[in-house]
Amino acid sequence: MSEDKNVNLASENTEETVFADLNISSEIMRAVDDMGFKTPSHIQAKGIPAVLSGRDVIGHSQTGTGKTAAFGIPAIEKIDPELKGKTQVLIMCPTRELAQQVAAQMRNFSKYKQGTGIVCVYGGQSIELQINALKRSPEVVIGTPGRIMDHLRRRTLKLANLQMIILDEADEMLNMGFRDDIETVLKEVPSERQTLLFSATMSPEIMAITKNYQKDPVIIKVVRKELVLPNIKQFLYDIPRGTKMEVLCRLIDYYNPKRSMIFCNTKKMVEELSEKLRNRGYFAETLHGDMKQFARNAVMESFKKGRIDMLIATDVAARGLDIDHVEYVINYDLPQDMEFYVHRIGRTGRAGRSGTSLTLITGNKEFAQVRDLERFTKQKLELAPIPTLAEVEGARAARIALDIEQTIENGLLEKHKGIVASLMEKEINPEDIAAGVLKMLFASDVEYIAGGEDSIKKEEVRIWRSRQKHKSGDKGGVFVNPRGPRVRLMFNVGKKDRVAAGNFVGAIAGETGLPGKNIRSIEIFESYSFVEVPKDMADIIISKLTGLKMKGKRLKVEKVKMDIKK
Repeated sequence: MSEDKNVNLASENTEETVFADLNISSEIMRAVDDMGFKTPSHIQAKGIPAVLSGRDVIGHSQTGTGKTAAFGIPAIEKIDPELKGKTQVLIMCPTRELAQQVAAQMRNFSKYKQGTGIVCVYGGQSIELQINALKRSPEVVIGTPGRIMDHLRRRTLKLANLQMIILDEADEMLNMGFRDDIETVLKEVPSERQTLLFSATMSPEIMAITKNYQKDPVIIKVVRKELVLPNIKQFLYDIPRGTKMEVLCRLIDYYNPKRSMIFCNTKKMVEELSEKLRNRGYFAETLHGDMKQFARNAVMESFKKGRIDMLIATDVAARGLDIDHVEYVINYDLPQDMEFYVHRIGRTGRAGRSGTSLTLITGNKEFAQVRDLERFTKQKLELAPIPTLAEVEGARAARIALDIEQTIENGLLEKHKGIVASLMEKEINPEDIAAGVLKMLFASDVEYIAGGEDSIKKEEVRIWRSRQKHKSGDKGGVFVNPRGPRVRLMFNVGKKDRVAAGNFVGAIAGETGLPGKNIRSIEIFESYSFVEVPKDMADIIISKLTGLKMKGKRLKVEKVKMDIKK
């Protein structure tokens, strides 16, 4: 598709708007307010009016730019009540995780809109449950291409009344081998419909789809400026599974922030973490959406005045807060949306001061999300070592010593000297007296034995070695060595089951996050097939795919005896 006079290219330089300016209904405005959104992002400010006007739209934007609201809000607004009980909106996503995330957002946007049914369909979930949900004729269906195709073949998904189709992260769907499925769906849906496409890149394949299946589209390109201030230091802690609470306590004791905010993704996690920290002697309060306004105000006042050291919050509850002098922001949970990360760490480093953010992650999936986050913010998170037991104990001892020095300098110690004198009369060594007092003072603190076994550090070393072994320039959810050993997997489906190469690529990529370009040499025979994958991913693929259904047949996956070295 060429950019000619018929294509409206929305520019970045636009007047700042608020959601109330976008001609959306009071029900949607109420839902948006509940979610804490005040000012639309660029793609929302341009995309919502374009979709409401009935135009096709190309959104050239990365994940995390707010595109779900850009298509989700107007999609719900345009649902025709006269077609109630008919599927009017279809949203295609590359992975089940993204489909679930989009579905959750759509439910949030539509919660005050009566009669808006939303169903999410994807591989790995019982198809019978999905069929029953589709029988209720939801107005909005969200799903992965493979599962959408499956329902179309079964005639359990009917699109005769479709008004709008949305391709979310189209480039990822193409990378995963879904082009045939996408084009099949686009050919089958009514020709008089609105087509929205969102993609981080504009490859020739993407451009071919826009040319063939869109009419006079509005192009909205998001050109990101620097999102994170340079005076905020961003550290990443890649920690062993099951140690997040222990590592958090180490970091708090090591850095000793005077005022910090800790972010979790859910109000349940906020409450659980707060209770655990209090049980360990930390003074922490909570902030989440279920709190009454007077309680929120009281917590915020205490935090601003320094009566609370730590505030544990959800993203929605913390939106719009105006708090200065926050030294540290800790991402206990990796945020679900990249823009949330920017909002979170923007709580520190204000008014020209320096600030620090600490992000805790576990496992390959979250490590991959951090790489996407770095591309989004155009900044690197510095991988930092977890403080050792000796380092934590040393930092705490240094602070205690400094506090004692300042107390002595402030004077007014006569009463306390009398207690010391009475103990010395009993021939107790002054050093022992001081040590005994310190032990009493810090009895409730976590004990760090400097010379003890540090299992967390030992496991961290193993993780770091694994990261080095598997790091590569691949875009995608897992990290593999492109020149590493490979193996062939055998699947119990073949030509007689009507499978194609794209089915294997889509299933493996969708379930494990392995980039499609790492899935090679697909050979399909009459009753079985071979697929070549990185050796380090073989067990994960077998575990994730065994038992799932492909073309109606339950999969059995196993390694071929002889490894392939390439």
